[in-house]
Order: sequence, then C-alpha cells, then structure tokens
Amino acid sequence: MNQSSSSTATPESVQAAITQTLAQLRLYEEQHGRTPSSVALLAVSKTKPISLIKAALAAGQRDFGENYLDEALEKISKLGEEPCRWHFIGQIQSNKTALIASHFDWVHGIDREKIASRLAAQRPEHLPPLNCCIQLNIDEETSKAGVLAEQLPALCQHIMALPRLRLRGLMCIPAPRQDFEQQRTIFHAISSELNHLKSDYPELDTLSMGMSADTEAAVAEGSTMVRIGTALFGARAKKQN
Repeated sequence: MNQSSSSTATPESVQAAITQTLAQLRLYEEQHGRTPSSVALLAVSKTKPISLIKAALAAGQRDFGENYLDEALEKISKLGEEPCRWHFIGQIQSNKTALIASHFDWVHGIDREKIASRLAAQRPEHLPPLNCCIQLNIDEETSKAGVLAEQLPALCQHIMALPRLRLRGLMCIPAPRQDFEQQRTIFHAISSELNHLKSDYPELDTLSMGMSADTEAAVAEGSTMVRIGTALFGARAKKQN
C-alpha cells in the first residue's frame, strides 16, 4: 500500500486516498483469491482533525479507529449525526472501560478477563452488544499488549459468556517485517489461530490485521479488516501531553 509522502493532508487528498486504497484492496482480493469486498477498510484517524474525517465520510468511509480516548470522545460528540462506526484500537485501561463501552461500536484490544467483564457490565442496555476482538501477541513481545496463543481459548470462552459483548475474532500487530513472504508467514500463523477457535465458535468472522506497510500480505492470509492511517491521512503529528 503506497504511503503518503507528506504529513499535510487535505480533504481532497484524503478522498483520493480512500478511493485509491479501496481500489488496491479490491485488486489484492482478486490476486489472492479472496471474495470480492471481503476486506474492510478501517481508517485510523487518531490525531487527525474532524475536517479530514468528514472528507473520508464524503468518500464513503464509515469505520474509524481511535487510540486516545479523550480525543475520540470529542470527535464522536461533534460528529454525532454522521454515520460513523467508531473502533477503539488503543490499549484499554480499567478506568476507561465505562466510556469506551458507552461510545464505541467496536473494541480491538481485549487481552484480560477483567477488561472484558468491565466492558460487558458497563455497556448501556439501549445499545447493541459491543463488537470486540481479542488481541493476540503472536511474537510474544514484552513491549506489546495481547495474549499468547495458548491463552486464547480461555479468554474466548470467558467473553462468549458475556451477553453484552459480541466476540468477532482476533486483532494482531506483529513485529514489523520487510520481506513479503515473512509477512505472509506470520499472518498465516495468526489466521491459523482464528481457524482453531472457529472449530468451537464458528460465528467468529473477523481478523483485524494488516497496516499500510503490509496490507497485501495480510489480505493474502485472510485479513477481513485492515487498519490504515498514514496512507490515508499522511504521517501522524506527535500527540501533545
């Protein structure tokens, strides 16, 4: 996936990038034997202004990923009438679960039973069950959140027993790999873990993996949702405070 060479995005450049990125996804699907339109685009809009999110909306984009809760809540409030689906893709802290459960449509980073239980208990009754993914730490990196592969069945069973959550599948951010075949190998391992879970839970349907630098490999190995930021909005500004 081609990344923007400039950190300065405009509404026009965002709309063009959305169109180009979706076309590239459709091409990757065709090249790797995937069902047409089976890979969704999650636009990572963290640190980006509302004007650029509105531009993405105008181009037909509906799913937006945010890492920073306070920033995200401001955007959700100001874009309340827009048809956005909000995904929380940052690390989930216990003291933030009530706000996440109340304002988001998806969470992508559940890695503890405690967090799952809190999200379920705090999901408002007037909202549908909260879509969620378990974060898998496939490379067993101590610097990253996520569960190890052997911990997946127990956490999956726990979440499945919580009616206010809807477990959709797995999310993973593997260590960067530059070689395409190495990217495919690790993504294949992640996809295999989801397939193992689906033998007991066939309703699981989501594999949230792949970013700007490894999109094709992720699509080739079964991703159903790629998280793209830089290629759409340009390089991120440093977060203040």
